[in-house]
Amino acid sequence: MIATITPAVAKARRHLIPFLFLLYVVSYLDRINVGFAALQMNAALGFSNVTYSLGAGIFFLSYTLLEIPSNVILARVGARRWIARIMISWGLVSAGMMFVRSATTFYVLRFLLGAAEAGFFPGIIYVLTRWFPRRDRARAIAGFMTAVVIAGIVGGPVSGVLLSLNGVGGLAGWQWLFVIEGVPAVILGFVVLRTLREQPSDAPWLTTAEQSALRAQIEEEAAHTESVHSIRGALTSGRVWLLALAYFTIPVELYALSFWLPQIVKSVSGASDFLVGVLSAIPYAVAAVAMVVVGRHSDETGERRWHIALSAAVGGIALALAGFARSVVPAIVLLSLATAGLASMLGPFWALATSFLGGIGAAAGIALVNSVGNVGGFVGPNIVGYVREATSDFAAGLAIVGGILVAGGVLVLTVNPSRKPLV
Repeated sequence: MIATITPAVAKARRHLIPFLFLLYVVSYLDRINVGFAALQMNAALGFSNVTYSLGAGIFFLSYTLLEIPSNVILARVGARRWIARIMISWGLVSAGMMFVRSATTFYVLRFLLGAAEAGFFPGIIYVLTRWFPRRDRARAIAGFMTAVVIAGIVGGPVSGVLLSLNGVGGLAGWQWLFVIEGVPAVILGFVVLRTLREQPSDAPWLTTAEQSALRAQIEEEAAHTESVHSIRGALTSGRVWLLALAYFTIPVELYALSFWLPQIVKSVSGASDFLVGVLSAIPYAVAAVAMVVVGRHSDETGERRWHIALSAAVGGIALALAGFARSVVPAIVLLSLATAGLASMLGPFWALATSFLGGIGAAAGIALVNSVGNVGGFVGPNIVGYVREATSDFAAGLAIVGGILVAGGVLVLTVNPSRKPLV
């Protein structure tokens, strides 16, 4: 069995992860590019720190509201069609951000963007649970989720270049940014509709023996583990809710960093918009390496909780200290450690969260964890925005956000893992 499983998993990783990675790069870029647009948009439209942070975070309210129904629909109608629908609709709304003229239109379009994108990330995680046995899952998820940090690496310089188009064709630079970065989602949505393979039996690049072995391994794991297989079971599981609360702390820091990083870097460097984009890419580059290394080590050892907790400690403490940096070098070093610690949590976390979910219960449970967690995407940016408005400084807001992440790491240690073996 293992002789057949190993090449099957390797083939799945080669065929699926790069494509899903690309989709998530586009997704993450379209939700965080507002942070770079703010370098011009806030002044042009007269947005205060509070107006900007509320609009940036309101994305997560509609996203959270529609997350579970979207993922249940995905499980019913198929990932290929539903993910294609999600991508096409969010690409159109993202490009439509060029029409923002007031705080009201800013709030409405960000709310619609969250509604359009709801279900994308948990849908992809659900697809990965149908392809990868638990012992290989942290590495696969970490490989897919490096898109979060690669989007930061690519998005910074690209957004800086797009902002430099200010005035071209009668459009502001921030308008060009939204239009050009929204179009790839629409194009890739049609590619997904034609090419995405949802499970091993759909894959022509696996032999019949490999398809059978991969499916049998995943089914055997479910049979030998306390798995939640129903929607009701997932929504009433204490472990699922505990993980959801723990996950809440991750988007708090993730989106506080994503939405405010350009302005933090600008405040300590005084650099041009393009150079701010380049400097903002450094923490993401460091994080890309860290999350793959930690995800692989978690798979090799089979340990999840301490990998998550220790990464949270590094990320949270570094972010708290970053708020007190007053020059560019220590700020970038601490922001790099903060981003690396945060990113390193993701692979082990989702490997743990999916280890006791199966079938339609996996779709509902993953969506529940992600939807509750993503409320943190609303909370984090607003903490920084409100505290900065009150203090004219980033220090206290970043310290609060960092402390929340550390608390999440401690909370994960209280989660009772499956009482039956993982493999």
